[in-house]
Amino acid sequence: MCRLFAMTSAPQRVRATFWLLEAPDSLTVQSKREPDGTGLGYFQSDGTPVTHKAPIAAYEDRAFAEEARTVESATFIAHVRYASTGKVAERNTHPFCAEGRMLAHNGVIQGLDELERHLGDAMREVRGETDSERFFALVNRETEAAGGDVTTGLRTAARWVAAHLPLFALNIVMTTADEIWALRYPGIHSLYVLDRRAGGHHETRHLDQSGTGGRLRVRAEDLAVVPSVVVASERLDENPHWRPLRAGELVHVGLDQHITSQVAIPDPPARPLTLVDLHPQAAASQVTA
Repeated sequence: MCRLFAMTSAPQRVRATFWLLEAPDSLTVQSKREPDGTGLGYFQSDGTPVTHKAPIAAYEDRAFAEEARTVESATFIAHVRYASTGKVAERNTHPFCAEGRMLAHNGVIQGLDELERHLGDAMREVRGETDSERFFALVNRETEAAGGDVTTGLRTAARWVAAHLPLFALNIVMTTADEIWALRYPGIHSLYVLDRRAGGHHETRHLDQSGTGGRLRVRAEDLAVVPSVVVASERLDENPHWRPLRAGELVHVGLDQHITSQVAIPDPPARPLTLVDLHPQAAASQVTA
């Protein structure tokens, strides 16, 4: 299963070190299926988005993904990919970036021909083969139609997909330079949010979190004194305040770290898929480790 991560300390910029793919350190870890790509996104002080991506297809790519990478931003997004649609290539590696936004996705959307027809001219921003990038193009189109309201754009896009396309799961994290969004739908895969006060629940500790399935790790010394909000596919540390998103829940974290949420998609998918319905590669990508 793909791993999602997003974090905001806005308006405060912090330094954080990411290991997009930690080196295997045990036979247990080595026995797990290898990821097909890793990606990290953040924003420079002038708002310029930056992405570092590595399709895990060669030794050099693995070395890049295992290297500690220290960056500074008010928001971050990271993704560990297990390919379901599209080749193992940089153009298909998350996060995708357009219109000052970045998006990463875990799930499977089918009916891409129908989605492409619905996108029309908005297909011009799509460079790869993934369902994820096509959904991102739909979010951006609907956001423009909503006068720049990203929450409305994301909700409208997700509702259209839920009502019209064969769908297994649509878990999303998305960032701008100072905001993040998270959507869990329809509830097949987990997604958690942590409203982390400065120093964590011990009030004295920096952030040091590590996933089990995706091997992504992040460390931020500044968060010993700065509050943050984290969204992730799994609970990444022992903090007791991790909260699972409800099925269909859309969370928005604004500039002041104010969290709002809504059940954006109350109904189940009109054309739900199960693992049996998926191509073996896609099905394997959706199995929880």
